[in-house]
Amino acid sequence: MIYQEKFDRWKCCVIIPTYNNQKTLARVIKDVQRFTSNIILVNDGSTDDTSKILADFPEIEQLHFQQNKGKGRALKAGFKAAGTLGYDFAITIDSDGQHFADDFKVFLNELEKHDGQEMLLIGSRKMDGPNVPKQNSFGNKFSSWWVYIETGVNLEDSQCGYRLYPLRVVNAMKLFTPKFEFEIEVIVKASWRKIPVKNIPIKVLYDPDERVSHFRPFIDIVRITLLNIWFVFVAFLFIIPQKRFKEFKRKKRKEIWRDDILKIDEPPHKKAFAIALGIFIGISPFWGLQTLLVFFLAQLFKLNKVVAFLFSNISIPPFIPFIVYASYRVGGVILGNTNEFHFSFDSIESSLAILLEMKQYLIGSFSLAILAAAFVGFIFYIVFLVLAKAKKPL
Repeated sequence: MIYQEKFDRWKCCVIIPTYNNQKTLARVIKDVQRFTSNIILVNDGSTDDTSKILADFPEIEQLHFQQNKGKGRALKAGFKAAGTLGYDFAITIDSDGQHFADDFKVFLNELEKHDGQEMLLIGSRKMDGPNVPKQNSFGNKFSSWWVYIETGVNLEDSQCGYRLYPLRVVNAMKLFTPKFEFEIEVIVKASWRKIPVKNIPIKVLYDPDERVSHFRPFIDIVRITLLNIWFVFVAFLFIIPQKRFKEFKRKKRKEIWRDDILKIDEPPHKKAFAIALGIFIGISPFWGLQTLLVFFLAQLFKLNKVVAFLFSNISIPPFIPFIVYASYRVGGVILGNTNEFHFSFDSIESSLAILLEMKQYLIGSFSLAILAAAFVGFIFYIVFLVLAKAKKPL
């Protein structure tokens, strides 16, 4: 076995979750056995000839579910078994034949390069290849975008099942998702624990005659989307503010002003854009969601989150009546309603009147937000531009 010494040195095993892959299962197992005997196979309630095939491999560790529980639960069972057997790392490989066992060297070399550091390594497939289904490529890009928003980690491939997991870390996590979304959950929670998460290049084979995919396009995408919505909520309300607070505690006031607020090395247009974003969100009628939105959009557009947040506080309580009044008046100008401000419950006699008043306010609010953001952003852009030129040596 080619890499047995390396597998043993790093206390690493291979976990193969399988569900109804009778066409490719035996070939995948034999391919893995060329490199190591440290194998754990999890039969996730297969109803085809999987059990008969596995009877020919009594030498490998096997876990059998009576009913299909999902890939997430199969992996959790495999991780727990691997930890009990004394392994520190596990490489997971799918049983549908799309992965090549000789890519084990890529994971092991990376582990050796970092001297056994706990990290999560994810195979990066060439998703623009001619044999890759278009829906797979789009779904992967969409998933990687969500991961970036939630963690700040920029991955080329976030859905590949060919991975190296640090067992002590994943076995200590509270992981709840049972199916394909499990692999996203691990990425996000590992990153939040400051475990390095990175892609490494691997080969991939999509054989339409042999490969069987159990991914359900509608229900599984819905499950993954709901998980990502929850992670965005947690990230922007708890994880990111907590991280920023800890960073601020370690810095001096001058460093906070220079590095986090002024960001002296940042180009003027990006600083101005952050201010404009804060003003827009602060004036817009997103009451109760302004903090979440400003952090989300600043992360999305790679802007200064501190500056955007500070300027979004234009809507602090003392200013709210003035913002509401100005929004209502701007809406009146746009709608051609020149009447004096009379938005009160005493003067509203019907639900239609309420809708008309709210329509005027909402239109005016968004219009005022755009105008104020553009004006303030432009003024600050000029200021930053002048300051930047003044600092350049003659």
